[in-house]
Amino acid sequence: MVRKVVLAATQFACSEDKAANADKAEELVRKAAAAGANIILLQELFQGQYWCAVQDPAYLDWAAPLEGHPLVARFAALAAELGVVLPVPFFERANNAHFNSVAVIDADGSCKGVYRKSHIPDGPGYTEKFYFNPGDTGFRVFDTRFGKVGIAICWDQWFPEAARALALQGAEVILYPTAIGSEPQDPALDSYAHWVRVQQGHAGANLVPIIVSNRIGAERLSPPHAAAGNTFYGGSFIAGPQGQVLAQVGAAPGALEHGNADPAPARVEGFCTAELDLDAAAALRRGWGVFRDRRPELYGPLGTLGGSRPV
Repeated sequence: MVRKVVLAATQFACSEDKAANADKAEELVRKAAAAGANIILLQELFQGQYWCAVQDPAYLDWAAPLEGHPLVARFAALAAELGVVLPVPFFERANNAHFNSVAVIDADGSCKGVYRKSHIPDGPGYTEKFYFNPGDTGFRVFDTRFGKVGIAICWDQWFPEAARALALQGAEVILYPTAIGSEPQDPALDSYAHWVRVQQGHAGANLVPIIVSNRIGAERLSPPHAAAGNTFYGGSFIAGPQGQVLAQVGAAPGALEHGNADPAPARVEGFCTAELDLDAAAALRRGWGVFRDRRPELYGPLGTLGGSRPV
C-alpha cells in the first residue's frame, strides 16, 4: 500500500504588527498548499514578536482562550478552504493559567484538540517560566485526514522522551514549531548545528519523519524593552524516517546531499516541501525492530529526576 503525504515547513520574520504577521503566515500557507502540501507547519507563537526575552506582566494580556480565538478561527477557515492540516501556535489563557499552545486544525477546518508546551525554559533571552504554566495535556497524537501527527514545541524538541512518547502513541509525523536563535549571555555561542543534529536524531531513533519550523531575523521589542530581543537563525527543515534532511528553507543547491543539513542556510522567508510515503515509513519502523525490542521494565530511571529512586 502507498499512502503519500506532502509535508511543508515555513519560516518568516515577525514584526510588531500582529496583523501583518498573520497575513504573512497565511501567504506562506497558501503558497505551500499551491505547491501540493498536505500538512503545513508554522513557527512557534508567530502572531507576535518573541516577547519572552524580558519579564513584563503586560505581555500576559496577549493571551486569549481557545474558544473564539480570532487567530485560530482565521486559520481554521484557511485550512478548510485549502484542504490542509494546519497546526496553529497561539498564546492561550485558560482561566488563571497561561499556556504556549498549538491548536491542531484538520483539513475540514475542525479543531482536533490542543497541545500545551510541556517543557518551559528559563534562561537568558528565553524566560518563558514567567509567562507559561507547564503544559497539562501530556504528549498527544492527533488523527488527521493526512495521518497521525504528534506535536511538541521548541524546548520540548531537546528531550528524546517527548519524541519517543509521541512515536509510541502512533505518530506518523512529529511537528516542532520553534523559536530558537542567539544566546544573549554568550554572543559567540551558535547552537544551530547542535539543534539540527538533535532533531535528526529524534527522526532516526524513532523512524518517524519530522517537520521543524523556526523563525528568522533580529527582533527588538517595543519600548521600554527596545534593547531586548533575539536573533533567530531559521534553518527550518523536514527530515525523513532515517534522520536524513529531505528539504530545508534557504538551503543552497546541493547542500543537502547525503542527507545532511546546510551548515549555513540563507536566512530567508519561505517554505520547503517533501513527499513521504507513510506506509513505507511504517514498514521501515517494523523492519528495524526498535519498538519490538524495547524493554520498558528496564527504563525506571526515566521516571525520576536524578536517575534513581530515593532510598
